[in-house]
Amino acid sequence: MTLVHPAHSRTAVTLGLLGAIIVGVLTAIQSRVNGEFGRALADGYLAAVISFGSGLVILLVALSVWAPGRRGLRVAFGSVRTGTTPWWYLCGGAGGALFVLSQGITGAVLGIALFTVAAVCGQTLSGLAIDRNGIGHTPPAAITFTRLVGSVLSLAAVGVAVSAGFGGDIPAWMLLLPFAAGFAVAVQQAVNGQVRRVAGSALAATFMNFLVGTIVLLVVCLVHEAIVGLPERMPTNPVLYLGGLIGTIFIGGAVIVVRVTGVLLLGLGSVAGQLVMSLVLDVVLPTRGQVIVTSTVIGTLLTLVAVMIAALPSRTLGKLPIRGR
Repeated sequence: MTLVHPAHSRTAVTLGLLGAIIVGVLTAIQSRVNGEFGRALADGYLAAVISFGSGLVILLVALSVWAPGRRGLRVAFGSVRTGTTPWWYLCGGAGGALFVLSQGITGAVLGIALFTVAAVCGQTLSGLAIDRNGIGHTPPAAITFTRLVGSVLSLAAVGVAVSAGFGGDIPAWMLLLPFAAGFAVAVQQAVNGQVRRVAGSALAATFMNFLVGTIVLLVVCLVHEAIVGLPERMPTNPVLYLGGLIGTIFIGGAVIVVRVTGVLLLGLGSVAGQLVMSLVLDVVLPTRGQVIVTSTVIGTLLTLVAVMIAALPSRTLGKLPIRGR
């Protein structure tokens, strides 16, 4: 028979969408913090390790005082050992590692607007594919007309928002890196949601995310530092070290929200939050040479409209694949 997502009440979806927007707001703040940290440190690789590693330390402390989280970890590992859960579900942190690394390497150079458009394109396309095909215990979700229109309008809106920033001497790889990171983030959100379902604990799923991400970044950083050497000094601004704390909050939030919204709607909501917060940051804490243009404001408003359209019920497009009989 054809499987669909469990029905959720309109109130639950609305609250989930609000949570997704908050996830996007925090993502934009982390992008600014990690980008500035990478610039101040002159080493995006080390900045990414410190950001992810500090989040891991925070979660270790949380696990030490929260028994359900430790129990959830044991359940998750046990599920993998018995073959009930694929081992790679525990590796969602690799996607987060790529995202944080791209923040540190390209965030300050591209600026938060261009970084956002590249990441959002990858995230939206990946979210569509995951929702259409399903993953783990989450069956395929029909791609409705409104969600498809909302996705297309979202991509167009982000393009409008950053249109004034295109051009110049920015190399293509600096846009491809956040695009790949955004694509990986949607996969990260999906598998983290599966780990949370198996473990019965958002803390356990978030901890695994940061554990794997820190290991990946540490290996990459060790190779990089062996080639170029360590920075001569560390930045003294304490705000630059908050990226890990911010990450633990929005990754944990996404783990909870994705079960209600699905990957696509979570991505669209977070896109809206990212753009709105990017605009606020550019107004309140502008970077040197940053000018707010009309296209950014228009693109932000269009993205909010796109998210509202995507959240509306509508007829499905085509048939869902059949999983078992």
